[in-house]
Amino acid sequence: MSMNRGRRLLMIAPLAIVGMVLFVFLGGQLVRWLWNWLLPPLFGFSPISFWQALGVLALCRILFGGLGLHGSAGPYTRRRIIERWEDMTADERERFRQGMRGRLGFGPPPSESKGEAT
Repeated sequence: MSMNRGRRLLMIAPLAIVGMVLFVFLGGQLVRWLWNWLLPPLFGFSPISFWQALGVLALCRILFGGLGLHGSAGPYTRRRIIERWEDMTADERERFRQGMRGRLGFGPPPSESKGEAT
């Protein structure tokens, strides 16, 4: 049985490598094509090469893709957050919103919003 598994792996591994290379190539070409089609006429940016497009793709993955960690919280954490939110009073929810706005830079911190001078 393990001999069949070894042979299957030897046949699938090259196909997987070719598939990954093809995926990266197509992704780079797509980013390059979209960049060169949209950004020079709209914003006056210079056209980019394939390798620069791969760099942009990698940068976007790092900045917005979370390096594969975006799903680690899972449904349990979401459920727990929803339960906590539902257990809050209206006043607690408003204080939470104001605190988040202050931390994210969308308004004055909670201490300033209540008219306190520092």
